Amino acid sequence: MAKNPLNLVLRFLLELSALAAMGYWGWKAGEDPFRWVLTIGTPLLAATLWGVFRVPGDPGKAPVPIPGSAHLFLELVFFALAIWCLFAAGQASLGWGMLAITSWHYIVSYDRITRFLKNVVT
Repeated sequence: MAKNPLNLVLRFLLELSALAAMGYWGWKAGEDPFRWVLTIGTPLLAATLWGVFRVPGDPGKAPVPIPGSAHLFLELVFFALAIWCLFAAGQASLGWGMLAITSWHYIVSYDRITRFLKNVVT
């Protein structure tokens, strides 16, 4: 189910939403001029880490290949940070919504999680 086109679209939207949540938090948490550093830097750093550390065999090139279990941990930190950012910025309802949708996505993507935990690359 992880490669279902609708699930892939949902995953892409979750990733974009996570980056937006991090940027929003940066805007609310920072004071000028540090506000701009947090607003741009936090999502930029997260997106860089997301794109650099990849599992071989997953779509896209793997500049720094890591095991599937390590990538799942990176994903957990990425989405947990985004959800925390929403709560910290005073957007609890959005935080709960993102938590629910992200959890549902991972439940539906059980085949991907199983493959990553077994460290089998297809």
